[in-house]
Amino acid sequence: MAAKQKIKPKEHVTDSNIPVKQFYQKSSKKSNNEEPGKFPFTRGIHAEMYRERFWTMRQYSGFGDAKLTNNRFKFMLEKGQTGLSMAFDLPTQIGYDPDASQAEGEVGKVGVSIASLKDMQTAFDGIPLGKVSTSMTINSTASTLLAYYIVVGQSQGFSSEQLRGTTQNDILKEYIARNTYIYPPQPSMRLIGDMIAYCVKKVPQWHPVSISGYHIREAGATATQEVAFTLANAIEYIQTCLDRGLKIDDFAPRLSFFFCCTIEFLEEIAKFRVARKVYSKILKEKFHAKDPKSLQLKFHTQTSGESLTAQQPDNNIVRVTIQSMAAVLGGTQSLHTNSRDEALALPTQESAKIALRTQQIVAHESGITKTVDPMAGSYYLEYLCDEIEDGVWKYLDKVEKMGGSIKAIEKAFFQSEIRQNAYRLKMEIDQDQRVIVGVNKFQETDEKQGELLRIDDSVEILQKKAMKKLRSSRNNKKVEKTLSAMQSAAETDKNLMPFILDSVKAYATTGEISNTFREVFGEYRPKEVF
Repeated sequence: MAAKQKIKPKEHVTDSNIPVKQFYQKSSKKSNNEEPGKFPFTRGIHAEMYRERFWTMRQYSGFGDAKLTNNRFKFMLEKGQTGLSMAFDLPTQIGYDPDASQAEGEVGKVGVSIASLKDMQTAFDGIPLGKVSTSMTINSTASTLLAYYIVVGQSQGFSSEQLRGTTQNDILKEYIARNTYIYPPQPSMRLIGDMIAYCVKKVPQWHPVSISGYHIREAGATATQEVAFTLANAIEYIQTCLDRGLKIDDFAPRLSFFFCCTIEFLEEIAKFRVARKVYSKILKEKFHAKDPKSLQLKFHTQTSGESLTAQQPDNNIVRVTIQSMAAVLGGTQSLHTNSRDEALALPTQESAKIALRTQQIVAHESGITKTVDPMAGSYYLEYLCDEIEDGVWKYLDKVEKMGGSIKAIEKAFFQSEIRQNAYRLKMEIDQDQRVIVGVNKFQETDEKQGELLRIDDSVEILQKKAMKKLRSSRNNKKVEKTLSAMQSAAETDKNLMPFILDSVKAYATTGEISNTFREVFGEYRPKEVF
């Protein structure tokens, strides 16, 4: 049998066989001859960007119980997804077990129910954690979910040093825009600091926090506000770590970000460029980072769920395509494309596949990955960059004068700014000043609804039975001992991650761990703001 002929890598050329350079540049004082992969990283954090390797393609997955989610994970990996992104149900997010009264009617509905180590083992059964990168959208209970993940990895034969992925773990934006908080800001920041410090030593390839502008934008913020408020939160997290005695270059390279991408195509591209530039200057000039990796803003992008419509849902495929191209042209490191039916329900398997295929077509067929930062030099784009950057610095200065993000949150500054813009956008739609195709223009009266994914109450019944079985089969004295040790540690300044890991290994549940911290830290009750 003849040996296979080695194929030389295809040169970067257009369909007309026109050679394509690594990047293009017009010398001017304005651009300062910035290059991709170099400070201030306006043009991308890597010199070659997608010419060398595409972004990680993730699809936000998780619903029902762990077995259903495991099946979806495997299906998407078979279809070419290159990273996992895990969605959790509301009880898991706010630290209640499936059999708690507060969880009634919510188990498995907006994500997967993960109540114990057993659920996490099932969710990743047959998926080697040392060979896949996993992002977990979890905040208040992030330390518990990371502990589950570490122990599952160890049971598969992978050390914590081999694990790659991200926990969102951004509690500040919860107080601003999303509201799945449990504890007050100070103990919440303590948990995040503990997790970052632990990961620096024990899980070095993990991103322990993904500082999120996504939910801020979805709540109604402008592009400028999204960048400014996210970076203000980043400053707060960095200062928390520094106050614990960590050195900036020990943890900053593992900080990551999460942004929304709406359909305002060119403004979104400009937003991403500005975010990189401003962040790099903050790390260099305010925090005196020396490691070039500390200066790089690495970010995941999700297309805008808020922009999707229940009317004419197939139109959402077009919206998501435009948004995904903006994210790629903006230099994202990871991307989730929303599915066409997400304004109506969790995505069906077929809808999730179309969303993944959208990314693959952009990557392999569009040609926009052949050169780095192809939009640079556009007069309009550069103008947008200048305007957004000016606005970001003004907001950052205002927040600093307030005393930082926590003080600004307590004064409801972020919340008020977002509400004002959200109201403006809503009024524009209601008054037909902003056209939403299929909603206030080009409507159809005979729309037919396709197949939708529905999670019924059988998942809740099954999870309640599983909880009862777990509590009767585990060593409850060991559980009580580990939870008691964790509670005692919470009353000191010890790092809580080792104690959480011990509790997880004893099969303590998500709710039991969260309730232990509730006893020490209390619960957060926001002030009403009118």
